[in-house]
Amino acid sequence: MSAQSHTARQVELKRQSSGRLMIFGFLSPTLAILLFMVAYPFVSLVYYSFFNFSALRQTTMKPVGLGNYEFLLSDPQLWDRFVFTGKFVFICVTLQMLIGIFVGYQLQKNFKGRDIVFTALMMPMMLSPVVVGFLWRYMLNSEWGIVNFLLYSVGLPKIDWLGQANAALWAAAAADTWMWTPFIILLATAAFRGIPETIHEAAEVDGASPAYKFFRITLPMAAPVLFIALILRLIDSFKQYDLFVALTGGGPGTATETVSFAVAKTAFSYFYTGEASALAVILLVIIIGLSMILVRHLQKLGERY
Repeated sequence: MSAQSHTARQVELKRQSSGRLMIFGFLSPTLAILLFMVAYPFVSLVYYSFFNFSALRQTTMKPVGLGNYEFLLSDPQLWDRFVFTGKFVFICVTLQMLIGIFVGYQLQKNFKGRDIVFTALMMPMMLSPVVVGFLWRYMLNSEWGIVNFLLYSVGLPKIDWLGQANAALWAAAAADTWMWTPFIILLATAAFRGIPETIHEAAEVDGASPAYKFFRITLPMAAPVLFIALILRLIDSFKQYDLFVALTGGGPGTATETVSFAVAKTAFSYFYTGEASALAVILLVIIIGLSMILVRHLQKLGERY
């Protein structure tokens, strides 16, 4: 290598190094803020979970080690809340993915009025969960709600949607599905429209049926985006709280209290900050574990496609 090319190489390396330092300088304030907003609450949450105290009552912090975790994991009522949360998440995510993929596949086609239909379908997602909860609470009222009116008009018996545990579960799942299925539709439509049309044309030339094209070409190629949608909805469904506050208030009794509902109730109704922190850590570990499993499958899909 000549001296001139060696000098040019050194200049290029210095230019790249200065560029990286400039980028880091621009990003460092934002990264510092994000680190503080994420790391400090997380560390505080884990720290408080090892103490018996109340932040609102300003009691003395008494170290209990793993006592909060042992108490919570031995509480049968907590396991009932986990079971209810699991049922709710499974029903919601399953319905939202199936409906979202089906509707998204239809909306990726060009037809008259598609933009109007797409915009109308996105409207529930723009509402607050509290607003959605109160809206569905009025619709599902056992005496004068529109849902029971429609059931009665076709000869079916009225249902106490919010007064029975199983009915309340399906009522909450219906409200959450109505609100968040548009999110799946949005991502599914974008994923389907991002597939090159030449692939479908080649499949048609080979005589592939519509079902074959969907299950063997369209769905696998859109799978990475759909997996991201699945992960986001799974995480958000586990954290669902405000919808239940407005819709059921945790009732009947405590039948519709999710784990997130229990965290808020323990912290701000019973004022047990240490136990609430421990319960939040348990929920966080579950969400992170499920997310890691799904992300690993997502990486495999990315390598395949």
